[in-house]
Amino acid sequence: MAATVRDIAHAAGVSVGTVSRALKGQPGLTETTRAHVCAVAAQLGYDIGRLRRKPLRRVLFLLHRQHSPLSANLFYSEVLHGAEEACRDAGMALSFLSLGPTDPVLEQVELHAPDALLCAGFFEPELLHLLRGTGLPLALIDMWADGLPSVNPDHRQGGYLATRHLLEQRRRNIAYLSGSPAHYSVRQRALGYRQALYDAGILADPQLEVLVADGEALEQDAAAALRALLALPHPPDAVFAFNDAAALAALRTCAELGVRVPEQLAIVGFDNIAAAAQANPGLSSVAVDKPGLGQAGIRRLLHPDGTGADEVMPVRLIVRGSSRTGA
Repeated sequence: MAATVRDIAHAAGVSVGTVSRALKGQPGLTETTRAHVCAVAAQLGYDIGRLRRKPLRRVLFLLHRQHSPLSANLFYSEVLHGAEEACRDAGMALSFLSLGPTDPVLEQVELHAPDALLCAGFFEPELLHLLRGTGLPLALIDMWADGLPSVNPDHRQGGYLATRHLLEQRRRNIAYLSGSPAHYSVRQRALGYRQALYDAGILADPQLEVLVADGEALEQDAAAALRALLALPHPPDAVFAFNDAAALAALRTCAELGVRVPEQLAIVGFDNIAAAAQANPGLSSVAVDKPGLGQAGIRRLLHPDGTGADEVMPVRLIVRGSSRTGA
């Protein structure tokens, strides 16, 4: 028999009203009490969604502080734009908040009085645990976590397409500029990269997979990583970068060193931000429907019982001068 609100109240040692407020994310409780009630409800297998029958009116778009400011992060600014359009069409309001693990997370979220949360990009497990503890409907974009609805571009297929393209250009010593493996997207893109090499009968060389720092240090770190790769006894003849920012930094470093692109080194990025087409030569990149990700995230919140909790959106490779050789 399914657990009831009274069962949760008895097990948690609180009133039925406290349980209702905690599961609905309503004010008037300490965060310790709210987290305790939600934990007991989860242990009893209670479906929190059954208490949230009222229509959603306010959605809070959350972005990790490492991805901010939005003005400097063209990927997530377009995702936010898509979510904003979907909210407008559904008659909902969207607000924005960037968070870090040392912030008073729950207090800042409560200031926005949201009915639901939309998390984009990487969040530490501890931070995600706090957000889940609010009891509010929660969906993820460009991230995955067990038990939560998510929307992702096909990261693995994108990594595969980029690497296969480089192989088709007769490159055989292909490096991977990798972000932190804590990011779901980075791990999946690496799997696609390795799978393409495996399918071509090439063993992945650990020396050619180089970790690049996130955030403000990315450009400097990507440049240093490329210099180190080019100094190897058998340097790469191609580079697949986990995102366009790292790929563009590699492209600029080649120009500084006099390395001809793509003749000596072919480069492919991921995300297809506007700067990719404006680079010289133009940067080949895996294109992602960024506004579509935001729209799909809102759909996951509006229709939590839709077919499939996890949605994977197709990607496509845009080939430009940074990797194309010959006619």
